[in-house]
Amino acid sequence: MSQGSSVKLVVEVVSTNWQNDYLVKVAEYERLDIPKYWVVDYSALGGRRFTGNPKQLTVSIYQLVEREYQVSQFREGDTIISSAFPELNQTVEQVFSSIT
Repeated sequence: MSQGSSVKLVVEVVSTNWQNDYLVKVAEYERLDIPKYWVVDYSALGGRRFTGNPKQLTVSIYQLVEREYQVSQFREGDTIISSAFPELNQTVEQVFSSIT
């Protein structure tokens, strides 16, 4: 991916190598100026700083602001808010129930 500016959104579904999704890829996509990055952790595999304590299913939405990511995290009971999909009106549970 050499032309990050052409990519508007990247969505990662967390796997057992969760450090890549939460740490490595975040830094790489930020460097490439990809404006939006979602990390969907449907099994709460990530570390507690990413999924809470106790661990919970989490959707992390990274938004590039002045070339730095700002993150919003959504967990059980939260309605997901995203500038990429302003009409999206789903809770975390609704998103996860559609993929499991």
